[in-house]
Amino acid sequence: MRDELSGPGVHEWLGVRYKTILTSAETGGAMAIVDSISPAGSGPPRHVHEREDEAFVLLTGECEFWLEGQTFRRGAGKAVFIPRGREHTFRVVGDQPCRHLVVLTPGGFESFFADMAQGGFRIPEDMEQIGASAARHNLRFTGPPLGAE
Repeated sequence: MRDELSGPGVHEWLGVRYKTILTSAETGGAMAIVDSISPAGSGPPRHVHEREDEAFVLLTGECEFWLEGQTFRRGAGKAVFIPRGREHTFRVVGDQPCRHLVVLTPGGFESFFADMAQGGFRIPEDMEQIGASAARHNLRFTGPPLGAE
């Protein structure tokens, strides 16, 4: 697979590459779209976005999603909608990376990924700093990543 996520504007954090392809500044704050590639086995801790709805559009690979106790899988060509205020997480399954678009409404959360990459923060060692940025972005962590229970 050609490496479409390289060069200027790409941020890497914990092996995941992020590129904001539509900023909240470009939409008057209405939304943002982030293109990302996550390695096999990766995924964030359980969390809640207090302000944003989040939609995932899977382009390659497969993910297992956890949404308030329900688990399900989605692969390339499928989408998942996570309403704001709902506890969720996901994990890339299989041995291939997953490329997906993350659509955030309203926009603004996309700068969290840049904060994390710039700080080079690690989980769980740097959760205090990660939590401080998360609070600025209306995000709260609620539990471990999938597979770490």
